[in-house]
Amino acid sequence: MANTQKKSSTRVKEGTRLRKPRNYKVIMHNDDVTTMDFVVEVLMSVFFKPKQEAQDLMMKIHIEGQAVVGVYPYDIAQSKTLKATELAQNNGFPLKITCSPE
Repeated sequence: MANTQKKSSTRVKEGTRLRKPRNYKVIMHNDDVTTMDFVVEVLMSVFFKPKQEAQDLMMKIHIEGQAVVGVYPYDIAQSKTLKATELAQNNGFPLKITCSPE
């Protein structure tokens, strides 16, 4: 039997750089209908903020009109935005949450 071995060659592409995926800011906006308690609940249940941080963020949103509530990779930012928006809609609130590149 003949011993057949295949030669393999590996080419290395030089200069290839992997970039870290871009992060996205999740921004919660103030409105005149959504209750402060509901905003705190969303911050705690969807964004996993401790109670005091959730209350501080809620006040910042109320006073300044909006606040960044988290920075995440795109898929997570989108998922949290959709989950919080759906939760608000199911409870009859017009809470506005947006995502934008960091």
